[in-house]
Amino acid sequence: MKKLLLSFVTILAITILAACGASKTETKSGAKLVKEGTFTFVASGEFKPFSYMKDGEVTGFDVEVGEAVAKELGLEAQPEKMKFKSIIEGVKTGRFDAAVASHTVNEARSKHVAFSTPYYYSGPQIFTRADSDIETSADLKDKEVAVSKGSTYADEAKKYTNKVKTYDSDITALKALAEGRHDAVITDFVTGKEAIGEGFKIQAKELLGRSEQAIAVSKENEQLLEDINGALEKLREDGTLKKISEKYFKEDITVKPE
Repeated sequence: MKKLLLSFVTILAITILAACGASKTETKSGAKLVKEGTFTFVASGEFKPFSYMKDGEVTGFDVEVGEAVAKELGLEAQPEKMKFKSIIEGVKTGRFDAAVASHTVNEARSKHVAFSTPYYYSGPQIFTRADSDIETSADLKDKEVAVSKGSTYADEAKKYTNKVKTYDSDITALKALAEGRHDAVITDFVTGKEAIGEGFKIQAKELLGRSEQAIAVSKENEQLLEDINGALEKLREDGTLKKISEKYFKEDITVKPE
């Protein structure tokens, strides 16, 4: 009986501690936050120039957008780093307030999280070495294509070949391609362009479409989503998003292509 009672008390204590760990504070608008007065958002830190590590800190386009959103909301910014493939689950379970991590809006992800209005527009592109005869998606049949784990580019690659290899980040996939592995990489056209600018011996081939990138928020945090959308609208209107984009890309990728 004593052992049974002890077990019950132990389980109860663990439950209470878990509940305390998952507790959240609220803003004046009613948005739930992981930490009082702080906008805790996550990025991969492995997707330069969108998010990457510099002097031990995560920085980049996504991070500066997250910081600008936090400022507009009157909150302190707390950027965190996590492997891209685990980010959606981290937001869904409440570990982070949001993900500002270049997530392409799609049906599969929308089953788990809610998305803001887009904060930039992008699209997947094929990259190869200079000696490759690959030009378009039709040339990818039976070719080995490398992509980032958990990205929409993996799904894109599977449309054209059954030989898909995955890496923890797009940059490592592009580096492997430049070093002679695989036949091609499918990634964001801006990321590939940045890699070429940094000296990667690769070339851009067919652009495979356009996509919308948005901030991911828990479906149970509707007020935070509304507040973020309001902040993004103000940041568009006052030119902040454009300024951040031009800093990293020398062009405005926050405007929807015509």
